[in-house]
Amino acid sequence: MNRARLALLAVAAFAALAFLMTRMMLSERRHRVEVCMEFRGRTACRTAAGPTHEEAVRTAADAACALIASGMTDTIQCGRSEPKSIRRLD
Repeated sequence: MNRARLALLAVAAFAALAFLMTRMMLSERRHRVEVCMEFRGRTACRTAAGPTHEEAVRTAADAACALIASGMTDTIQCGRSEPKSIRRLD
């Protein structure tokens, strides 16, 4: 094989790999939600996506708690509390 053909083959293989990885990542994110958490008088809302509704809610709640809680103990307590609201975005 000459160099041009080898380079073309490498570019095609890279493009196919990138396409497959993107497709796999997008197919796992079927459920999108917005979750609002309230903790010690502070409120934060965050959106997240995941392969299941429960995982999307947990990810969004964790992200919201990261903004309103200070320290590991508060973050854990916030994460264990019930969300103020959950809105489906899918």
